[in-house]
Amino acid sequence: MQSLALAAFVAGLLGGVHCAGMCGGIVGGLSMASKGPVAVRQLAFNSGRIASYAMAGAAAGAFGSFGQMFGPVLFAQSALFALANVLMLMLGLYVGGWGRGVMHLERAGTAVWRRIEPFARRCFPIDSTAKAIGAGLAWGWVPCGLVYTMLALALASASPWSGAAVMVAFGLGTLPTLLAAGFATQRVLAIRRIPHVRHGAGAALIVLAVIGFLRLPGLSSALRAGWSYCVS
Repeated sequence: MQSLALAAFVAGLLGGVHCAGMCGGIVGGLSMASKGPVAVRQLAFNSGRIASYAMAGAAAGAFGSFGQMFGPVLFAQSALFALANVLMLMLGLYVGGWGRGVMHLERAGTAVWRRIEPFARRCFPIDSTAKAIGAGLAWGWVPCGLVYTMLALALASASPWSGAAVMVAFGLGTLPTLLAAGFATQRVLAIRRIPHVRHGAGAALIVLAVIGFLRLPGLSSALRAGWSYCVS
């Protein structure tokens, strides 16, 4: 589980350029609200957002545990982890600007968001800590390919507690970028549009996916055996 949580945290850090685009507007708006310290509203919003991630991760982990009932445990875990890394690869291509396949995931989540959006609207204007927490709880369910990719990792954890931990780690990884966006919105959003920034983040996510594939049980041994056969 620790390796999954670490991968989720790193993905959150690298995927910050995507998060700034998805959530940059609302965290910037928190800085312009008239009541209360800005830092308190920012932390309240992100606490609510990460709490929603934890709930979704727990649900995904619980669902993943059922997959072990339909086949060998090692095979089920490997299949779920392979799926998570396929999505990570797609995410890297999207963040880098080399593919848009992950957007299909975002469209798939619109049905859930349509049910939650009315609650989110009741939190505006966000002029109190309670409303900031409520908006964060709602915003955690905004259709997002990055979040769905991390939910696949939570699914692979095959445990509610581990799934929640994976998503909390991911949320903490996104925190630096979103806090920066909240205090300097236009500057951060401008940075994410720099091609080298997007390309670097996308390439790093792709490398993370490749590392994940190489860590699949039996795959690295098979690759070494194939390489030995080819050079012999």
